[in-house]
Amino acid sequence: MRGILEKIKKTGIIPVVTIDDAACALPLAKALIDGGIPCAEVTFRTAEGEKALKIIKEAYPDIILGAGTVLTPEQAKKAKDAGASFAVSPGFNPKVVDWCLANDLPIIPGCITPTEMERAIERGFEAVKFFPAEQAGGVNFIKAVSEPYPMLNFVATGGIGPHNLEDYLSFPKVIACGGSWLVKPELLNAGRYDEITRLCKEAVEGIRI
Repeated sequence: MRGILEKIKKTGIIPVVTIDDAACALPLAKALIDGGIPCAEVTFRTAEGEKALKIIKEAYPDIILGAGTVLTPEQAKKAKDAGASFAVSPGFNPKVVDWCLANDLPIIPGCITPTEMERAIERGFEAVKFFPAEQAGGVNFIKAVSEPYPMLNFVATGGIGPHNLEDYLSFPKVIACGGSWLVKPELLNAGRYDEITRLCKEAVEGIRI
C-alpha cells in the first residue's frame, strides 16, 4: 500500500472518472497522461467501469489506475481482476476493506468520522479518503482530526476544484485530492480530450506555483 500512496502523493491529483462508453477509455487515458497526470480513478458507477479499467491497464500498464465507488467484495474482486492498482470506497465497509486486505488489493477507504478513522487505524491504514470533503468541513476539519490522529493521511474528494485545490494540498496530511472537474461528463461524452488535457496541465501548474 505504501508504494501506491507514494505514487499518488507525487501526482497530487486523482481525476475521478465515470465512463458510460468504454470506447472513451484509451483516448481519455492518453489525454490525462499528456496533461501530466498519469493517474485516474475509474468509478464502478456504470457497467462500463470494469471494461474501461481493463482497456486502460493493458494499453498503459504504468498508469496509476484506481477503481472507485467499490461498494462490495464482488466489485473489489472485479477491480483486481481488471488490473486496478488500488480501490477506493466512499465509506468504511468492513467487508470490502477486509476482502482487499486479504487479497492484496490496496484500498483507500472513505472515513468522515473519528470512529471510522479509528477503525482504519486499527487495521493499519496510513491513508483514508475524506469524502465529501467540502460538505464535511473541508481542510479545516482535516486539520482538526489530524491532531489526535497524526498517523493518518488523507485523500480529499468532494467539492474540490481549481478554486480550493491548493488550500488542501498545502496541508501536509493531504497527500492528494480527487475530483471530477478534470473530466466532466460533457467533455468526455463530446470527445473533448484536448480540453481535458488543458485542464490537467492547468491543475498541475497550479499546484507547482
